[in-house]
Amino acid sequence: MGAQWKAKGKAQAADARGKLFGRLAKDIMVAARGGADPALNSRLRLVVEQARKVSMPKETLDRAIKKGAGLTGEAVQFEHVMYEGFAPHRVPVMVECLSDNLNRTAPEMRVLFRKGQLGTSGSVSWDFDHVGMIEAEPATAGADPELAAIEAGAQDFEPGEEDGTTLFLTDPTDLDLVSRALPAHGFSVLSAKLGYRPKNPIDPASLGAAELEEVEAFLAAIDANDDVQNVFVGLAG
Repeated sequence: MGAQWKAKGKAQAADARGKLFGRLAKDIMVAARGGADPALNSRLRLVVEQARKVSMPKETLDRAIKKGAGLTGEAVQFEHVMYEGFAPHRVPVMVECLSDNLNRTAPEMRVLFRKGQLGTSGSVSWDFDHVGMIEAEPATAGADPELAAIEAGAQDFEPGEEDGTTLFLTDPTDLDLVSRALPAHGFSVLSAKLGYRPKNPIDPASLGAAELEEVEAFLAAIDANDDVQNVFVGLAG
């Protein structure tokens, strides 16, 4: 679970691939407002690198850049909005959306939060740290994540649960700097983004199996919404 909730299971993973491309395309279009050249636009460069890592088709990538930069004549108006509240059993949740129609997104979020509780701005965010999140994997044998974190300028790191990846945490302003530095210290960057990390995560073991299933079902429904980019959850592990 951790700071960012991810769908589990093979079927969910396959379905998530299509959603991932759609979400990355949105991120690319928004980032490209600052310029179509990744070399001159660090925000765009990070998203483009992430898109290439997951094998987004080049034509899809190029089209998103041109559309976002206004080179196709199409108007792109995505608004960034955060929804805060609680999943069932008072598990804090922050939902990051990019929407082209808030009159559609807002009521959809209200419906989705009926099984939990939708809060007001600041009702949950106080219990999260805004950080840079860099997911990376060892590129050389014996790469030391602790040493890499120190040398690259990360604030902290968290070893992956099973897949051998490491999550490096940075100050939001250092995200690009650290992501550029990590390869020199033996790590290949898989993704780099800004996100939210819970200050006081709830231990899933404190919830019963049925209660945890309710939380998972709630999160899955939120994540399936087309306007949702990221879901950050106050659960440990």
